[in-house]
Order: sequence, then structure tokens, then C-alpha cells
Amino acid sequence: MPRILLIKTSSLGDVVHNLPVVSDLVTALPGVAVDWVVEEAFTAIPRLHPGVSRVLPVAVRRWRRTPWQPRVWRELRQFLRELRAQDYDAVIDTQGLFKSAWIARAARGLRHGLDRASSREPLGWFYDRVHAVPWGPHAVERNRRLAALALGYSSGGPAQYGICADAPLPVGLDEGPHAVLLHATSAERKLWPEAHWIALGNALAARGLVCLLPWGTPAECERSEQLAAQIPRARVPPRLGIDALAPLLARARLVVGTDTGLAHLAGALGAPTLGIYCATDPSATGLYACRQARNLGGPGAAPSADEVIAAALEWLS
Repeated sequence: MPRILLIKTSSLGDVVHNLPVVSDLVTALPGVAVDWVVEEAFTAIPRLHPGVSRVLPVAVRRWRRTPWQPRVWRELRQFLRELRAQDYDAVIDTQGLFKSAWIARAARGLRHGLDRASSREPLGWFYDRVHAVPWGPHAVERNRRLAALALGYSSGGPAQYGICADAPLPVGLDEGPHAVLLHATSAERKLWPEAHWIALGNALAARGLVCLLPWGTPAECERSEQLAAQIPRARVPPRLGIDALAPLLARARLVVGTDTGLAHLAGALGAPTLGIYCATDPSATGLYACRQARNLGGPGAAPSADEVIAAALEWLS
């Protein structure tokens, strides 16, 4: 039985974009066992896919904040022991950054990565074999292409995320149809104006939906509270981990999100999802290959509230 190690550590959206690789592997290599190295905060994502046998958490983000602490070195040694306890037929680094390349180098197996022209950092010496993957296609297709080149199969056909989230909804959030408004994002330039969110929330509330506004940081919680105060029946849930957010997104009548990983997760789970882009190009990393998803806007061209409301109501009707 072949055993493959995938390395895609972060961020949340990038991890979601790597899920179709697992679906391809399961189809192309019957009986394959797939392990995945991922940042500790995102371990719930690969665990949603039934084709993933083992998830190996890594904590590069946390370790590099305090690299001098003895605890960090103990955790690093333990991670390397677990990583090297298994021999792999192939180790595939779809991240293409130094932080992932050193993990590939430490693993036991034939190591595959991107060649110099295909990656943002010169990493060729970390791998046993490198492959040319064009920059033009969406990130999902670049991941699929690298894995297909590494293992000698065709990555043709539509991408399949292969995940579902059928766990019960968090207590108190299972009271009727809901929409999820993902207003937060990693950079201020990606934010959509608050007045637009309020207009959208009011339009959805008028259609009988309860608008839920999840958050991850204190600043995001404050913004959620400010928005909810101006949207009828809107609710701000407690801080939820990905395990709890996944079923909430999967069961939503509608998810609207900025350029954020949770919007990609919603789309991958099959929820009707609208992606709002204010500063980045959705053709490269937008919502892709989802059952019902639409990207709105682009660099310097944020969609208007009316445009997003019209798209939302078209689906709800």
C-alpha cells in the first residue's frame, strides 16, 4: 500500500486549497494512505477528509516567536521523531516555502517540490526531485498538478474537496435558518465597509435569516458586536474553533465572506458562498470549484452593497 506525505502547513485558505490533492490521490492510487503535516491551528481541516490517515501538527508559527525557550526545542524534537517514524513512498511539499521545505527534507522518503521558476523561494536543494508548475492556474490546480507530476498520474477532471461536516451545531446556534457573515480578514485593505455589511444584514434579516457574525480576535469581536447591534436578530456567537465553525458553515443558507480562509472552507463544504474581494485577485486564490460560489470584486474594485445583496437574494429566491 503506497503511503504519501503531504506538506501544506498554512494558512487556512491554502490548507483548504490542498484538499483536492487528497481526493486525487485516493482516486489515482487505490488503497493509498495519506498523511499531512499542518499547523496546529488548522488540524481540523485535513481531518474533515476521509482520505487522510494521519495528521501531524507542527507549530512553526508559535515556535519562531520564542525560539530560545527549552519547551520549543522539546516540541521540535518530538515532532521530528513522529515525522521520521514513518517511511514514505513520496513526500510532496505543495507549500513551496522554506518553512515547509525543511520539513520535507527531514522526512523519510523521496522528496518532491517546485522548481526555482515555480516557487517564491530557491528551495531546490531541499528536494530529491523538482517539478515545473505554471503560475497562471488557480492555487487548487497548482497543488493538484504538483502531486500528479510527482506520482505520475493525470490531474484532469474537476477538483473535488471531498469533505463534509455533519457534527451537531453548537448549542444555541441551531434555532432556524441562518446566514454567516465573515467580515474579518487578515489585512485592513481586504475589509469591506461596515455600512455595506449592515445593508446586507438588513436585507437578509428581512428574508427571515438570522445573521451570525463569528470572530477570532478581540478586535473582530468588537466589530461583530457593532455590526450585530444594527442588524435585526443578528447574533455574535462565542469564539468558535474550526471544529465548531465547520458545521455552522455547512448548514448555512448563505455565507458571505471577505478574502478569508473561512470563506474558502464554507465553499469547500458546499454552502452557498459569496466571496468579497477588495484588494486581491480572485482568479488566483478566490473561491474555486465549489458547488455554489461566486467571487465579487477585485483589486481596487470592491463590490457595492447593492451588488452583493442582489447576488445573495438571487440565490435565496
